[in-house]
Amino acid sequence: MTDMTFDYIIVGAGSAGCVLANRLTASGRHRVLVLEAGGSDRRFWIQVPIGYGRTFYDRRVNWMYETEPEPGLAGRTSYWPRGKVLGGSSSINAMVYIRGQREDYDDWEALGNPGWGWTDVLPYFKKSEDNGRGGDAHRGSGGPLHIEDVAHKVHPLCEDYLRACAEAGIAFNPDFNGAAQDGAGHYQVTMRSGRRMSAASAFLHPARRRSNLRLETGALATKVLLEGNRITGVAFVQKGRRKTAHAKLEVILAAGSINSPQLLQLSGIGAGSVLQPLGIDVHLEAPGVGLNLQDHLGVDHVYRSRKRTLNNDLHPWWGKLWAGVQYLGWRGGPLSLSVNQGGGFIRTRPELERANMQLYFSPVSFLKAPPKTRPLMNPDPDAGFLVGISPCRPTSRGHLHIMSPDPTVPPRIYPNYLSTEHDVAEMIEGSRFLRRLAATPTFSILIKEELQPGLQVETDEDLADDIRQRSGTVYHPSGTCAMGPDPKRHVVDSRLRVHGMERLRVVDASIFPALTSGNTNAPVIMVAEKGADMILRDAV
Repeated sequence: MTDMTFDYIIVGAGSAGCVLANRLTASGRHRVLVLEAGGSDRRFWIQVPIGYGRTFYDRRVNWMYETEPEPGLAGRTSYWPRGKVLGGSSSINAMVYIRGQREDYDDWEALGNPGWGWTDVLPYFKKSEDNGRGGDAHRGSGGPLHIEDVAHKVHPLCEDYLRACAEAGIAFNPDFNGAAQDGAGHYQVTMRSGRRMSAASAFLHPARRRSNLRLETGALATKVLLEGNRITGVAFVQKGRRKTAHAKLEVILAAGSINSPQLLQLSGIGAGSVLQPLGIDVHLEAPGVGLNLQDHLGVDHVYRSRKRTLNNDLHPWWGKLWAGVQYLGWRGGPLSLSVNQGGGFIRTRPELERANMQLYFSPVSFLKAPPKTRPLMNPDPDAGFLVGISPCRPTSRGHLHIMSPDPTVPPRIYPNYLSTEHDVAEMIEGSRFLRRLAATPTFSILIKEELQPGLQVETDEDLADDIRQRSGTVYHPSGTCAMGPDPKRHVVDSRLRVHGMERLRVVDASIFPALTSGNTNAPVIMVAEKGADMILRDAV
């Protein structure tokens, strides 16, 4: 395929691209090409729920980005895994399904994005979903993406966590995606019958039977093709060969919060101050490309436990063997679950109108894991667990930009974590809550020792220093092609069309004007559902 023409070209077969591929080909009227830089997701450790520990540092399926040294993290860099495989990051994530708060989307609309309020986006969340509990006013049923309730399968220590939360004044919430998000409970996950349900499993693979969908893997997009301000196609490299594909209607970037702005900048769409020093002609001065970078930052408190945890099950060789037997035999046991089993959303101050903090509970610890590994199947030898927090709506804003006209050179990423007093204060409040949780009657009996940060870390100054030394990304980068009405600040309009360009859209997490409250995979899928609807309506 050296030169072919399609109605639509989608760059990226991640969470958004898989949805777009399915919806844009459903009628049979449009020919669609999907370009994916990675390869097949037909890998054992992608399909196994806990397998994301194995893919965390696997360059075959992972872009393995690293940020620049961060002043807010005591000069540390931050490792950002991103899926380079069919399904994108939905193939290597922890599978937690969280939509966010209704106010998140009302905020999007208030920022100048009509049609993106909660009542507008809820139908698209429901459209994609097949909730294992069935549908209702808040949840969907019969959609491609199965959401599984695993409360009956989680580790028994999760019940201790929920009791401790109740003692700390946090009510039980059976559904973080239901009427309200506040409370503590079990996370629901994108899984079915003990197997990961990525966006590729849910949306792309069923659509591949259609003759009007063409998927090219190992295809790295190098730039979009322009005639003036009109996009005509995409140039890409596949197996060392330079190729082009042309679009009659639109090119849609769904390459994610790092690769979508990177491709725009490589194509001459961005800030001249970034592009000209690299010898790239500026086709469109678009200073917002790569700005508004947001991410959730989290910190864990780690404890030695008086009760058994997953450490006891998965550290010894015979435990690993039995876990393998359970999974291969009947899709059961610890390999059939994420380690993010309990969680919640709380208000760290009573005067707050909505939850500002996400909680995470994992019945496992891995302090002794070697550097540059994440062996979830090889935890610490002694019983241990962790409880973590991340503020829902950080106010720090970072940026990224290309450092070379070579598309294989990763961009420079500057998250700018903890650059506002608000964000530092919220992280300290979150750590204080974890201390309060540890002091409840249930956890007081359960906890043998606080391993991290350690009880010697006591004052706000000590906690802030610990946060700068140990906190890390929760893997939710977004906002780098922000949606909004001002072409000087925003990249796409409320219909996800790139300002100043014709026949070019961005549909992925990069369009978020503000980070949602919680995990981002579900909102990305919603954005793609709504984006596909817009694209099809505009084609009429």
